[in-house]
Amino acid sequence: MITAIVLIKTSVDRIPEIAESIAALESVSEVFSVTGTYDLIAMVRVRQHEDLAEVIPGRISKIPGVEGTDTHVAFRTYSQHDLEAAFAIGLDS
Repeated sequence: MITAIVLIKTSVDRIPEIAESIAALESVSEVFSVTGTYDLIAMVRVRQHEDLAEVIPGRISKIPGVEGTDTHVAFRTYSQHDLEAAFAIGLDS
């Protein structure tokens, strides 16, 4: 699974509507409204690297009100949730 973190600039008067439209897209797992240079951050998860082109410039960037994106592809994913699940394997409650 390939994970991309997409930083998104939007029309500020439509942030909630744009966030909902992005969150409804297949392959988008979460959308965060944030402070700072960008308005939204989307987590995109796809099976193949080529699928990122379909999701990010092909869908996210075409949503009305999206003004620009900056994409970062993750090399590895580290998660406290994943670590806890791994250590819990085989343990009975």
